[in-house]
Amino acid sequence: MKPKLQDAADSNARKEMKKSLIAAIVFASASFGSSAVMAQEVVGNSPQALELIDNTAFFGDTFAADNEGNTFADRFTFTVEGDMPMNLDAIISSISRSESEGLDITALALYGEDDTLITTGTSLMSGAMDVWSISSDNLAAGNYYLQVSGNLVSDTGASFGGAVMLAPVPEPETYGMMLGGLGILGFLARRRKAKQA
Repeated sequence: MKPKLQDAADSNARKEMKKSLIAAIVFASASFGSSAVMAQEVVGNSPQALELIDNTAFFGDTFAADNEGNTFADRFTFTVEGDMPMNLDAIISSISRSESEGLDITALALYGEDDTLITTGTSLMSGAMDVWSISSDNLAAGNYYLQVSGNLVSDTGASFGGAVMLAPVPEPETYGMMLGGLGILGFLARRRKAKQA
């Protein structure tokens, strides 16, 4: 009888050991997964106020080395003032030796009051060089921000830069005056041609 009891005890011990091993694997997996998520952080200097000079500005950010796997979502704020609506055009870029170095720009967007998305940018190039552009028409007076998002793909330092330009939307009277001027020029050219004939 003693050997059967010993076999049963050994069997129970093996079952307990399997349970402990499975629990340890599950715990280790959960710990590894959470540390990987915790290792990723949002970096960057944000928000930054754009210093508009004659409705134009340069903007950008620089990231120190040893930030691989971290993300950024930098906001560049500006204000449209006055009664005349404005058109916005902006371009951003980053450059590195290869697409596995530096950073990867993943989005460019324009937001208005209360974080309302107005429009998203377009990727013109990606890889060793990332280039994005964005345009928006008829921005009324108010507060806005451009948001540049991306991730750092290596432990090297990285940066991106861009330029933004605001231009007044021509009023309908301006188009009327321009068309009237072109009409007068056409009339004078026709009249001169008739006199020469």
